[in-house]
Amino acid sequence: MPGLTHRLPKDDAIKLGILERVWSKVRPEERRDELFANVMAMATHALDASAALLLFIDDESQELYFKLANDLVGEKLKRLHLERLTGITEWILKNGKPLMINDPEKSRRYYRLIDRATGFTTKAVIGVPIMMEGRIIGVIEVLNKHDVDVFTHQDLSTIKSVAGSIALGIEHAKMNVDLMDSYKTTVKALVSLADAKETSGGGHSRRVTEYALIGASELSLSRNERRTIEYAAILHDIGKLAIPDNILNKATPLTEAEWVKIRKHPLVGYNLLKEIPFLKEASKLILYHHERYDGKGYPTGIHGDAMSMGARLIGVADAFDNMTTDHPYRKAMKLKEAFSELRQGAGTQFCPVAVKAFNAGFVRTRLHNK
Repeated sequence: MPGLTHRLPKDDAIKLGILERVWSKVRPEERRDELFANVMAMATHALDASAALLLFIDDESQELYFKLANDLVGEKLKRLHLERLTGITEWILKNGKPLMINDPEKSRRYYRLIDRATGFTTKAVIGVPIMMEGRIIGVIEVLNKHDVDVFTHQDLSTIKSVAGSIALGIEHAKMNVDLMDSYKTTVKALVSLADAKETSGGGHSRRVTEYALIGASELSLSRNERRTIEYAAILHDIGKLAIPDNILNKATPLTEAEWVKIRKHPLVGYNLLKEIPFLKEASKLILYHHERYDGKGYPTGIHGDAMSMGARLIGVADAFDNMTTDHPYRKAMKLKEAFSELRQGAGTQFCPVAVKAFNAGFVRTRLHNK
């Protein structure tokens, strides 16, 4: 996207510049159907939804047919006769607009026979048309959130981005253009939505990237290791898309049930990105960035010695930035206090080598920039 970054605020320009470097290295090794499956999996994980369906309109017969259906519920729906899929899908095709229904039983557009045929209870649904060259070519639908009863307007925005990526993938396939551009569009949209959920006033992912690379340079890690750390750091909190805003922005102490949801975000982030070939290694760092050196972290409880140095550096960088920025529940620490906390946690929460490298690199960087 030449010329895009100079029109954006500084932090956004830096963020998009990093993502452009990510995608400039990706090879077009995924087939179109695999791309569709992967972006649908990304959407399902981002929304913490039970199932997703992808339906296309046949060019010749103009009949609707299933392209993909993920998870058990989706596979059951896929086996239904399409002429029975009226109501929500029919309305989207007729009007060419998205539809979000959080109380299907009270909606005249909801078709109850589908639930009866599958044994599934639809509690909430989002449907979005897939548009190309001004015409509808299909529909993507997602069903039910696991932990809450309703979808949000942010969820709707996410699925709109996914629908756009699918249309772009089809267009690029016809033009022989790199299909990875479709991944790029989707991931950028997801990162922007995740950043909007920050409690620290913005820029958290950029600062974590900067801090992690300071430690990586101090340790003289290889160019490939530094690149993987860069990608993982800018995307490390993408899993927070699955966490409700009222939990992320809560000014009072979290309940244990709320902490359970918070602790899911590294796994969600990993699942979002693990199928994208060039982000496979970065996704592992995302999975482990909240693990502790003593093995008491989450989501897996892995010991620090079993983690790559990249994951350990991102863990230190993430903690440092959280300590030194304002949040609704507390004011930012002074730099001296934050470094003291890191040193006290070395050997238990944090890897001692990572703490020492970041500390030395940060001081060196500050002196160099004066």
